[in-house]
Amino acid sequence: MHHIGVPVGDLARSVRWYEDVLGIAPNGVTIAATNPAIGAVVEVENASMRASFALAGENVLLELIQYDSPQPRPFTGRNSDVGVMHLCFEVDDLDAAHRDLVRRGVHVNADPVVLQDGDGVEAGALAGTKILYLRDPDGIQLELFELPS
Repeated sequence: MHHIGVPVGDLARSVRWYEDVLGIAPNGVTIAATNPAIGAVVEVENASMRASFALAGENVLLELIQYDSPQPRPFTGRNSDVGVMHLCFEVDDLDAAHRDLVRRGVHVNADPVVLQDGDGVEAGALAGTKILYLRDPDGIQLELFELPS
């Protein structure tokens, strides 16, 4: 995989948020395009966009993209909607990350959950894994994931 593209409402705000909250710093690679050929490739008529790349982990680039034209619609997808994807970041200490997110005022969907068999859960090989869902400034769902020790 080379990169994951995430359309955002305000590029500067999102670049700051992903760096400040998740520690994903921009790597200096940016792109801007107002070009009919680019618009055709992404199937967005009269597209005008700007993007910033950041290295997430050791080998996946995160591309934050702001479309200036056409005017983007706010994110309203639910995790159950077809095509809605989420980014998942592995952390060493999910409880500490949760406390930090709450302290920063980040929207956290619910307290962390430990995946265990029972009560409607078949955790399988993921038994003992802790998960937490949160939202970025545009309401995009993200997940934090702590593997069992």
